[in-house]
Amino acid sequence: MVVVARVNTVAFQGIDVLGIDVQVQMSGGIVAFTVVGLPDKAVGESRERVRAALHALGLALPAKRITVNLAPADVLKEGSHFDLPIALGLLTVMGVLPDAEIARYVALGELALDGALTPVAGVLPAAIDALANDRGLICPAACGGEAAWAGPELDVLAPANLLALINHFKGTQVLTPPKPRLQEQDAPPPDLRDVKGNETAKRALEVAAAGSHNLLMVGPPGSGKSMLAARLPGLLPPLDPAEALEVSMIHSVGGLLEEGRLLRQRPYRAPHQSASLPALVGGGTRARPGEISLAHQGVLFLDELPEFPRALLEALRQPLETGKAVVSRANHHVTYPARVQLVAAMNPCRCGHLDDASLACARAPKCAADYQSKISGPLFDRIDLHIDVPAVSPADLSLPPPAEGSADIAARVAVARAIQAERYGGFGPYPAGRAVRTNAEADGELLEKVASPDASGRALLTEAAERLKLSARGYHRVMRVGRTLADLDGAEGVRRRHIAEALSYRRIAPGR
Repeated sequence: MVVVARVNTVAFQGIDVLGIDVQVQMSGGIVAFTVVGLPDKAVGESRERVRAALHALGLALPAKRITVNLAPADVLKEGSHFDLPIALGLLTVMGVLPDAEIARYVALGELALDGALTPVAGVLPAAIDALANDRGLICPAACGGEAAWAGPELDVLAPANLLALINHFKGTQVLTPPKPRLQEQDAPPPDLRDVKGNETAKRALEVAAAGSHNLLMVGPPGSGKSMLAARLPGLLPPLDPAEALEVSMIHSVGGLLEEGRLLRQRPYRAPHQSASLPALVGGGTRARPGEISLAHQGVLFLDELPEFPRALLEALRQPLETGKAVVSRANHHVTYPARVQLVAAMNPCRCGHLDDASLACARAPKCAADYQSKISGPLFDRIDLHIDVPAVSPADLSLPPPAEGSADIAARVAVARAIQAERYGGFGPYPAGRAVRTNAEADGELLEKVASPDASGRALLTEAAERLKLSARGYHRVMRVGRTLADLDGAEGVRRRHIAEALSYRRIAPGR
């Protein structure tokens, strides 16, 4: 009989995987079942779930002292996925399972009281890590399709219950390998053909989609800001395989992959103004990705932007700049990817009718300055496109639907995105190993290479920067938007007209 059984499992820091060695020992002494190695409450409660699951199989724990050590002991162990490796360690030390076979796998899964295996978070990154370390993976059946995306070389065992896994190792039952599963195709997104009038806003939406630029829409209630934002996903290209894997890993860690199905549509997240800081940026008692990370490679829509708490909006500045959300804990830092396209909407003032004297409040225009000052200048500066969305006139509402819909604009966006993919693919990872996919991500020397305007465009940009008092960040964002406009035109270089249109989308923050 094995004196100490060892089972491989994982812990998570962000989407990074840390290998955990589950060591199980049975010895003489006072009868006890102890889990050590910095477990949280969910891991500590695994004792009772494992005991009940083994009892459901007709197995009783020996009247011995049982010690489970989760090494390394200085890493906090969170989550219920430690149930399965602890149960496998007990079965190994009891002689029910062969220790040599179990050592070849990484195991994670939660046990029900009847021995069934229930889904857990993080199976996809755990599967990728297991493949990198030349091991197999044992996970619940509901997560098998998720694990299979790690690659056909990965040996995945996805039993529905603990008994099926025991029978597999004993040779009385064969577990068939799970097949990769994709998310079901959702209903098509709303069509831009539904939007009447607001042609300038539609143009800005196309530019934002083509270059993955941040967008702010300002207009009175009912002017169609939320309606426009909801139609942005219909203009974006689907996730490519690398992006789908990256996005799905974040959702896997967050426990949001339904039935282990890989995502194929770009995320669209629209948190409410009452969302907390951990809910938006990430963190909490058990660190989880926030909305800005769940929207990675997709759209984060913030409606009624000034109604969000000031501290929460300021917390967005660093992720918008770096593409990463860093959560600081007492003993470590957790980093989640957060390369999002921010789309925000707001009224010009609290009542929303600043431009209509018959509806505006008596405090106009001071009320507008007070309302918009809730958003700091640095946050305004990080938004590439600022547009006014006026109220739609009754004459526009009576017009027939526009001839051009989302499919027509999406085709132009796809061409512009393909141009960018080919351009940045030739540069390789830049900078610091980060792959640039869109114009909004280009920076530094790379931006100068691809987005420098011609002589007349450079002169216009320099003059405008002086007159509008653009910051260095604003200057470079105009260059990025100009590059996207040139891509939509199919132009090789950025010209004066592209810079002129890009400058028309800049907004001066109140008080500057």
